[in-house]
Amino acid sequence: MSSPEKKSDAARNLFRKAVFLKSADAPRDLPVESIAEVAFAGRSNAGKSSALNSIFERRGLAIVSKTPGRTRHINYFGLGDGRFMVDLPGYGYAQVPGTMRDHWQGLLSTYLISRSVLRGLVIVMDARHPLTPLDARLLEWFSVRERPTHLLLTKSDKLTRQQALNQLRIVEARLRTEFHNCSVQLFSGVTGAGVDEARSVVHGWLMQDLHVQSGMSDN
Repeated sequence: MSSPEKKSDAARNLFRKAVFLKSADAPRDLPVESIAEVAFAGRSNAGKSSALNSIFERRGLAIVSKTPGRTRHINYFGLGDGRFMVDLPGYGYAQVPGTMRDHWQGLLSTYLISRSVLRGLVIVMDARHPLTPLDARLLEWFSVRERPTHLLLTKSDKLTRQQALNQLRIVEARLRTEFHNCSVQLFSGVTGAGVDEARSVVHGWLMQDLHVQSGMSDN
């Protein structure tokens, strides 16, 4: 078996271990045993939960709701050996009470800025409407962490192949000029396109030996 195939199998095997651990409603609730985390963020209707389930190969592990904005906490999925995938509250959904939205945003910002074991951030965007002002604001804001960011242009199956490639090129060009330390790909949970690529990126981040401090150092 070639090296790329071995890496692909290692990534699939890791994510198949995923189990839901807990929901955190405040920084004090985050797991202290964590040594490496990769977080998923995105607008509430961008397909974040579907993307996670495709990577896990576990239908329904991350709850997919017909009502956007249902991810109300930081949800942790354990992969073993202190490694976690983290599903962050969706942003940009207006039909939520202001006090609740403010709480989500505060929880999101505290986690992204202060969580020392965070290895990288995956931002899920609808391929038909990528890099909305809220997406761009998150990219600019997170850039101070000097952690890698990977964009998943989801629902690419709703575009023709040429349309999807055009969107990809547009986003790539903007990343080169405005946002550094970012990568981007097309993704479809329906067809499976891009799932292996996404697994490879996240697996690489989780398995890096960065000698980061334990999550016990976080609030």
